[in-house]
Amino acid sequence: MSRRWLLFGAMCVIWGIPYLLIRVAVKDISPSFLVLSRTALAALVLVPLAAARGELVPLLSRWRPLVLFAAVEIAVPWALLSTAEQHLSSSFTGLTIAAVPLVGALIARERLGGWSLFGLLLGLAGVAALVGLNLSGTSSAGILDIAGVVVGYAVGPWILANYLRGLPALGVIAASLAITALVYVPIAAFSLPAAMPPAKVVASILTLALVCTALAFVLFFALIEEIGPVRATVITYVNPAVAAVLGVAVLGESFTTGMGVGFALILVGSFLAARTRRVRPQAAVQGLAHEAAGS
Repeated sequence: MSRRWLLFGAMCVIWGIPYLLIRVAVKDISPSFLVLSRTALAALVLVPLAAARGELVPLLSRWRPLVLFAAVEIAVPWALLSTAEQHLSSSFTGLTIAAVPLVGALIARERLGGWSLFGLLLGLAGVAALVGLNLSGTSSAGILDIAGVVVGYAVGPWILANYLRGLPALGVIAASLAITALVYVPIAAFSLPAAMPPAKVVASILTLALVCTALAFVLFFALIEEIGPVRATVITYVNPAVAAVLGVAVLGESFTTGMGVGFALILVGSFLAARTRRVRPQAAVQGLAHEAAGS
């Protein structure tokens, strides 16, 4: 198997498992403590790497949009996602996040026509099916949290493409993680675990931070070098399916007809809505944080 296929397969799995790990972690720790732990540990790995490559200094001139990007792509969505998974299954959450490209298509385009418009409508029908056919036993508050995550993940790449274009991608991600960690220090201080969390929770945190965030970004940038930024974003269509399979297989979550129908419509709709978009190399790293978050 070639290096590019190994990288592609690795990324599909690595960015498909965070939903499962988040679901496990938030049963014993608060969402804010999980966000702090993930971002701090990942930043400890990526910030020195970015600094050694000289990728942090160029960010100083555009620190305002950088802070905004960190807020809408990491700080707020990761907290909302962790809160939502206290009430929603990891399978349902992962499939719902698949709607991000639909919102991204609306933000990136002033006009939609032809297949793009059809894809958007098809995807929206998929969202309606996914949510509407699974309302029984589903938390309305959790769904609202996920809606906030979807919007944040769609706005983040827009900021990246329009205000942070040309900046080193690894530097942007490393700095965003560090900024988020600093912000969450006082927030998480009010919800520290009373005792050492169970081993499975500690393992989930370490995996989320070191594998699904730090290692994942390094591998993703290597994948971009191998196949280009446009083809690399294909993993965004595979990750939700991986999340659903893991949720059912590992956590014993149910997979309903509504989830299957909704995801299929969202998948096809997202592809059609985004198929004619010209993706810049910087913008093509869209959803970097949200893919890592489970994303």
